[in-house]
Amino acid sequence: MTFTRISHFSLFFSSFFFLSSTLSSHLYPASATTPEKDGKTRSLYSEILRDEAVARLNDLGKVSDADGYLERTFMSPASVRAGFLIREWMEDAGLRTWVDSMGNLHGRVEGMNASAQALLIGSHLDTVVDAGMFDGSLGIISAISALKVLKSIGKLGELKRPVEVIAFSDEEGVRFQSTFLGSAAVAGILPVTALKISDKSGVTVQDALKGNSIEITEDSLLGLKYDPASIWGYFELHIEQGPVLEWVGFPLAVVKGIAGQTRMKVTVRGSQGHAGTVPMSMRRDPMAAAAELIVLLESLCKHPRDFLSSGGNCNEQTLESLSTSLVCTVGEISTWPSASNVIPGQVTFTVDLRAIDDVGREAVVYELSNQMYKICDRRSVSCIIERKHDANAVICDQELSSRLKSAAYSAVNKMVGQIHEEVPVLMSGAGHDAMAISHLTKVGMLFVRCRGGISHSPEEHVLEDDVWAAGLAVLAFLESHM
Repeated sequence: MTFTRISHFSLFFSSFFFLSSTLSSHLYPASATTPEKDGKTRSLYSEILRDEAVARLNDLGKVSDADGYLERTFMSPASVRAGFLIREWMEDAGLRTWVDSMGNLHGRVEGMNASAQALLIGSHLDTVVDAGMFDGSLGIISAISALKVLKSIGKLGELKRPVEVIAFSDEEGVRFQSTFLGSAAVAGILPVTALKISDKSGVTVQDALKGNSIEITEDSLLGLKYDPASIWGYFELHIEQGPVLEWVGFPLAVVKGIAGQTRMKVTVRGSQGHAGTVPMSMRRDPMAAAAELIVLLESLCKHPRDFLSSGGNCNEQTLESLSTSLVCTVGEISTWPSASNVIPGQVTFTVDLRAIDDVGREAVVYELSNQMYKICDRRSVSCIIERKHDANAVICDQELSSRLKSAAYSAVNKMVGQIHEEVPVLMSGAGHDAMAISHLTKVGMLFVRCRGGISHSPEEHVLEDDVWAAGLAVLAFLESHM
């Protein structure tokens, strides 16, 4: 089995990365096996870690609330059905299972010492709208598959600490516009007010749970928090959602950290009027103002030094970090009354801002807000800026990352023979459940290569042998706890 590079990408990345060394060659697993390789393939548990894992990913990818595309949101009928499937697979791997009062699905094996600190492995079972089938699901399935291998060879009971796999009920935040409902509850950082958040139909989080026979109160929500003293650490495997691994030609990477995020809602109000009768010089047009605000956002995020150097709020290190990691996005925009012959009375748009440096991110939000207010004043429109979500950057634990790096190296080495390249080390621009769990315990992550770096799309794809490599890496990591 050999690895070859299949494609080239411009070195312009949506995720932030630091390669631990320059890769001297590009690795890519060949899917085809030959008769002489069959024995080695079987010894690497390909039936469970690749064939069965891929089949389960395909099965899970068909569980959707929509016809024609994949969509599973918090406690929706499809999410409940997906939970039934995952629970069956957990029990097949020898795990004791239960569902908590936030809808998270747990599978646990106690190992040799049930009182030892537990290793948590998790990811999310919910999806975005028109999703791919690997985001979240791959991390859950790979963990279950690795534990099933240990069961199949009679070593599940030899784990020196309990291992618990968690399929979190909500990470994407699609239904209630509030991310990490599942993992934040386990970490103990979900406020009780979250139970009263409602979706577009007026159904609250508490209602959604009750509709699935899960009763939750403020007290029971607080009781979901794990005791930090009982947890050794948390590990999450996830697709990269960026093009770096495909560009360097390596199937796995260790994650160094996760960028901090700020999400804002900007509402611009002006004077609604007839499109044909109000002179241009007399208009208070919130659409034109919003357009200028969005271009301002793009300019600031492309050239943060031009806006922040003179204020003294950022040192050189912060400015350098922002220059390489800051990304900003306007993902939604709406107008009222939204008619072609009416000057809008109101325009609303969202801002998603991410950076590795939390101080720098705050400086950008401060400067952006000031500049937006000035533009609105000049245009005689009102501007309301609401911060809807904030999450600080997370740096992964060094010891845990070192173990994961060794596990990733071992997995690839077993598949292709002796390799000399270092496992890449990346920063994540996307948020993950590990961000919430970092409030509970130390965290580490592995990324898995995905085709073209595409995610949150039905075009999202992971090679079957990369699924295999992921499973082997999880297995190697578990074996380090035996």
